[in-house]
Order: sequence, then C-alpha cells, then structure tokens
Amino acid sequence: MPLYMDVHTIAEGVAMADVVQAHKADLQHQGRHDVSYLRYWVDESQGRIFCLVEAPSAEAATAVHREAHGLVADQIFQVQEGS
Repeated sequence: MPLYMDVHTIAEGVAMADVVQAHKADLQHQGRHDVSYLRYWVDESQGRIFCLVEAPSAEAATAVHREAHGLVADQIFQVQEGS
C-alpha cells in the first residue's frame, strides 16, 4: 500500500492536545477508506502538523481527515521509507 506524508499549516498555531484529539478521530474513520494513519509530528511554534499514512490514494487519506475533523492537509506527498 502506498505511504503518504501530509502537511497541515494552521496560521493561528496548533496545540499538541488538539492534534491528539484529531488523530483519535482519524483512527475512528480510517477503516471506511482502507486507510491507516500511522504517526504524526507537531511543530506548535510554526503551526505545522505532519501525518504519516498508508492509503490506497491521497484522496482516500484526505477523505478521512475531512470526515473526522475537517482539517484537510495543505500538501500531501507520496513517500518511500528509508533507513
């Protein structure tokens, strides 16, 4: 399954506690789209959130965010994991 990294920019800033709740909502909705949100990173000072997701398509990953909390990513990139 393809792997994607999405990037959200929240102009007003972002708090880790809010991202935790959004991620929980993603987990509740992801099964409908054959998506698996794996990890996320937060830069509170810059208002940025990065999500790593396995999904059949970028559109499927976006659909989960849209349904779960409405905070769709500004950018989404198909990536390959390296070590």
